Amino acid sequence: MGLALAAGGAVVVVHLRRHREPTPQIRTRSEVEKSTRSVLRSLVPFRVRYRDLIQDRPGLVRRIRFTYLANGGRLREGFVVLPRWYIARKQPPLPLVISPHGRGISPQVNLRFWGALPAFGPFAVVDPAGQGRRLISYSWGWRGQIDDLSRMPGVVEHAVPGLRIDRRRIYAIGSSMGGQETLLLVARHPGLLAGAAALDSATNMAARYNDFGLLRGGRRLRQLARIEIGGTPEQVPRAYAARSPLTFAREIAQSGVPLHLWWSTRDRIVRDQNAESGALYRAIRRINPKAPLTKYVGTWAHSREMRPLTRLPLLLIGFGLIELDEPLPTGIAS
Repeated sequence: MGLALAAGGAVVVVHLRRHREPTPQIRTRSEVEKSTRSVLRSLVPFRVRYRDLIQDRPGLVRRIRFTYLANGGRLREGFVVLPRWYIARKQPPLPLVISPHGRGISPQVNLRFWGALPAFGPFAVVDPAGQGRRLISYSWGWRGQIDDLSRMPGVVEHAVPGLRIDRRRIYAIGSSMGGQETLLLVARHPGLLAGAAALDSATNMAARYNDFGLLRGGRRLRQLARIEIGGTPEQVPRAYAARSPLTFAREIAQSGVPLHLWWSTRDRIVRDQNAESGALYRAIRRINPKAPLTKYVGTWAHSREMRPLTRLPLLLIGFGLIELDEPLPTGIAS
């Protein structure tokens, strides 16, 4: 089945098939990197053909601002992005991607990473402002924020009258702090998700606090962390552990949620990813060797892979949310 989109006088046929073929296991890192490069090369025609459309093209998507009651009784805003042609009440339920934003950025900035990709699914993206224990843009995995994320399907349906979400196809995709919160959503609400992807994530909040000292503005970040979390890692170790996906490696490993972990060996924001996302990957594999887990390791700059013209389409293809005209090479799992 296909859908014709009109944009700039051109008609683009978007295929709505869902990719279901399993991918075989690959053991060595070199094989994974080689296969990943092959998949990325196969995306080049997609990016070239739709370059002007994929980016933030208002003719293909529409953004709807809404407010919701966040944890602690605080009113916050969010955005839901829909294909512009989608008419609520008249068309089938849409898959939904929950996209928690990164540290210190607004929902509007986070939505730029998605461009017009929801029109190529079709699917919807929800991007809430968030609310931590004390702070808004620096929630760092506060349990109230994770519970708020779990409520987003209902919040979205309430915000857009007539919109129906396909509850069997709800995904979470986030980068940096958004990846951290995606992983905690998998741990705390595994029954909600059909899949999740965490990109360049912090998985050890105590180590993150210590590494803030290596970053520009690190003193301020440490101050914000003490406000939000309640002190230093030495003062409130349990509070830092509660915000660390590594603490919940067993819950994630046993969740049954297909999980994609992306990290860069040259990340200069979440440094030493081998001890962050890499450590979580190894812990999940030890706990449950059969967990539906895929890793992508590269050398990109922090969160650079989460862009409509870089690697985000590959991630969406892996979940069957968009699909290329030609099948992808197999052999990308490890």
